[in-house]
Amino acid sequence: MAVTIDLAGRVAVVTGGTRGVGAGIARALLAAGAEVVVCARRPGDRPVEAAGRAARFLPLDVRDADAVGAFFEGLRGSYGRLDLLVNNAGGGSFGLVAGSGPGRAARVVELNLIAPLTVSLAAYEVMRHQERGGSIVMIGSVSGTRPSPGTAAYGAAKAGLANLARSLAVEWAPTVRVNTVVLGMVRTELSHLHYGDDAGIAAVGRTVPLGRLAEPGEAGDACVFLASDLAAYISGAALYVHGGGERPAFLDAANVNQREDPT
Repeated sequence: MAVTIDLAGRVAVVTGGTRGVGAGIARALLAAGAEVVVCARRPGDRPVEAAGRAARFLPLDVRDADAVGAFFEGLRGSYGRLDLLVNNAGGGSFGLVAGSGPGRAARVVELNLIAPLTVSLAAYEVMRHQERGGSIVMIGSVSGTRPSPGTAAYGAAKAGLANLARSLAVEWAPTVRVNTVVLGMVRTELSHLHYGDDAGIAAVGRTVPLGRLAEPGEAGDACVFLASDLAAYISGAALYVHGGGERPAFLDAANVNQREDPT
């Protein structure tokens, strides 16, 4: 029997949903039938569309607590409910800690940890009054699970975000489920800034066990699942969408023969 996920009638918010991973998540939710609101400081270059439907854009700076509160109050007035929040907004540029200074690190932590907490609290105030509660998905990163040289503050914030999700899953149960999607490298319209031209992107992809970077829609598929009734008993979990992770460097450095055990 085929398994399909139908989110028709459910309302979802995707922060940072106008491009890249966020837009891929929004498109996956649209394709599953959800009503999708994407927010960012500025609109994207084009509407986020899928399956003949478009996400609604509303401007929001997720670092502004007052604006966040007003955003979710307005959302409740417009839609009467909120079923899913995807905390996707975040990011940070490359820079070694010693050369970046504490101010920059604080801004990165604010965007990637404090802002998702602020947004989650506002969403919870809507969800907790609903008979079916709701679901919150944090978009994490493998940078929060291993050393992250050059993006140390970002990695630290993502590690904190995963812990925050586990704690909120306990505090807000059974009304609201909270989970994390831990992403590896994803191919977006900005990939060339990190990995170079198509040849560089392909070379980086070959370092992943599955042989390529993820597509934004694959992050979206994970969010659709976690928002659905199929995940009704999943909370406080981390779902890794990283193609098998990263091949340990020592395997390439070792000079012993590596062969399959015939047994």
